[in-house]
Amino acid sequence: MSKQAIPEPGRSNAKGKRAPQVADAAPLANDIRPGQSIELLKELHILTRDGKLNQDSRRKLKQVYHLYQFIEPLLAEVLQQHPDVTLVDHGAGKSYLGFILYDLFFKALQGAPHIYGIETREELVKKSEELAARLGFGGMSFVNLSVADSITSDRLPSQIDVVTALHACDTATDDAIHFALAKQARFIVLVPCCQAEVASVLNRNKGKSLGNSLTEIWRHPLHTREFGSQVTNVLRCLQLEAHGYKVSVTELVGWEHSMKNELIIAQYRDLPRRRPTERLQEVLRTLGLEEMGQRFFTQQAA
Repeated sequence: MSKQAIPEPGRSNAKGKRAPQVADAAPLANDIRPGQSIELLKELHILTRDGKLNQDSRRKLKQVYHLYQFIEPLLAEVLQQHPDVTLVDHGAGKSYLGFILYDLFFKALQGAPHIYGIETREELVKKSEELAARLGFGGMSFVNLSVADSITSDRLPSQIDVVTALHACDTATDDAIHFALAKQARFIVLVPCCQAEVASVLNRNKGKSLGNSLTEIWRHPLHTREFGSQVTNVLRCLQLEAHGYKVSVTELVGWEHSMKNELIIAQYRDLPRRRPTERLQEVLRTLGLEEMGQRFFTQQAA
């Protein structure tokens, strides 16, 4: 079998596509932060094997730093209270986020800070463990569990400072919220993904409320899917507020190519719970979603 020629940077390949441009002109120091592990960036395919950036990896690095600028102040606030900062990353995958956070923030800390990556695919857990060992990242652990099972697992501490869940599919985001509430997390960072459950219930109950003109919002399948996704995140925000959290919602810059770029950040402030609880229940009733009350539980209903 003949080997396929690899196009040189900047030249067209057989299909007419141009290979990624390697950034020789700009010094690498202008793109990465002081003290950042070059080996880690290579392992995460942010840097090429020869330690350079191409156009795609520079975009990826920009995304990483943009997300980090939201999470770093939360970690710093926890650090003001105690040195043993703990973070759980749900649906960790290759633990991309966990490794970057550890490299940029955790590895310089005193005490016993720790990051736990929760992932259902055993092979990814094993690879993450091997990479952490090679890099000397002793404050990282990887647990082969579902998000739902992690809530009651004795392999995790009873309290966690920060909980993250980026693109945890469908109800896994809600399980991550339940985990954070059970662990009394001070901060919760979510980038929700493919919310299908609410859309399914809306579609199933559509015929029961045809007399209500609101059903026109989700009469067509495409609108059902989009509206269901939007309502899911609204209910999540109300649920967090009903548990005393201050919630902010923003967009991740540089993630525009993905529709899953909504960032939800919740900070526990022990805020009044009555109004968001009433609003949540009202939304469920108005949209015929009462059967989902247990998923979006409040303290009164829990």
